[in-house]
Amino acid sequence: MDEKERDLSFTAVYGDQFRKIQEESPEQLSKTGSVSEEDMQALLRSKEQVLIGRVAKRKLEEEQKRKGAPKETAPKTERQVCEKPVREKPERAAGHLGAGKIIGRILLVLLTTVAAVALALVVIVASIIHGPSPSARDTFVTTVLESGNLKFLATMFLSEDEINEIVSRTSMAEMETDINEDLIATDEPVQGNFDENGVEIVQVNGRSFFGTLMIVADPSQVFVGTTYPWGEYGKELDQLVTMHGAIGGVNGGLYAADMNKGGRPYGVCVSKGEILLNDPSGWTGLYMIGLDNKNILRIEPISGWSTKQFKDFVEEQGIRDAVAFQDEATDANNHFVPLIINGEPRQLNGAGSGANPRTVIGQRADGAILLLVTDGRGASGHLGATAQDLINVMMQYGAVNAANLDGGSSSSLYYNNEYLMTSVTLYYANSSWRLPTSFLVGPAQEGGNE
Repeated sequence: MDEKERDLSFTAVYGDQFRKIQEESPEQLSKTGSVSEEDMQALLRSKEQVLIGRVAKRKLEEEQKRKGAPKETAPKTERQVCEKPVREKPERAAGHLGAGKIIGRILLVLLTTVAAVALALVVIVASIIHGPSPSARDTFVTTVLESGNLKFLATMFLSEDEINEIVSRTSMAEMETDINEDLIATDEPVQGNFDENGVEIVQVNGRSFFGTLMIVADPSQVFVGTTYPWGEYGKELDQLVTMHGAIGGVNGGLYAADMNKGGRPYGVCVSKGEILLNDPSGWTGLYMIGLDNKNILRIEPISGWSTKQFKDFVEEQGIRDAVAFQDEATDANNHFVPLIINGEPRQLNGAGSGANPRTVIGQRADGAILLLVTDGRGASGHLGATAQDLINVMMQYGAVNAANLDGGSSSSLYYNNEYLMTSVTLYYANSSWRLPTSFLVGPAQEGGNE
């Protein structure tokens, strides 16, 4: 083929491409002045690669824009443009952001729930206190005043004068506590369905409570078990039973219950004739509740006594085991102690108290000891027992003398290696609060009250 024919053929085949390259890349032609077939093919291949790179880059930018990823700003080689970008770090960041959002939403839901519950509680309390039923209001106020941590529910809505007025309407008359020992015969045989330990367990029910009554035939089996020497922490009731070789028992007297440490009792404490605590002064309405050497239940007011007065009393009266509790009806405390003395029930205004979990000790005419524990504060849907409820149960089961002990979340009864009654706190549903003192029941004694 001569030169002319070759030029015609070249023009026919590459004319359009050549003109396009001339228009888009004239600098490439200016270097050579003329273009051979081989050069044209090389130029076309180069141009094709550039076009492919541009298309790939445009697609990559569109993909990044659609996914919200940051647009690449640094210049890239043709190979980098064509390669798929590594997306590990953006994916990890997105994962962390998602977890943060989830946690934030969970916290928001929890805070909203707590706020809703708090608001509902305020509305309920307000409706009770300012509602149409004075009886419901009085019961509610006296109930929370007996608690350790819920007193604010009354003081939030009522003044001190209003609270004292309610307390005075739901209160108890003063009561003489000189025990007539002739009414108790501890040397007479005791009737009942007692087990091999000389113990009978009875279930009792009331309108707003459920209770368990432990009847101990021989009063000499009942004694005060403690954690003495006192420390920061007390022990749960089952631990006290085990460490003293007992078979059962209930919680005891007044003690420091803050944060459930329970390491120290208040007022006085006597165990097996030994005075372990002698601090009766400074406690309004303080009572000693315990047993003397003749196994008679004693309920003695000791408020304002000196340590010498109490020591002399213990020695002269032969007090072998005792704890302390308060009888005080104010806006600060709403506690009570005597329930029945010499067969006569205490005179009450209304129900005499609020409704709460309770622990009571009593004694029948045949000397048998009655240990009663009731539930409350929402346990099994029960509000709790009032002073009138306790008197009714004790009178029904023959108590000649009876006294209220520390109650509330401390109330618990343990027998035969299991809790028959426990505190109302969820965490302690299968145990008790830590206690420094308790009324325990020892093993049956040979020749005891049978």
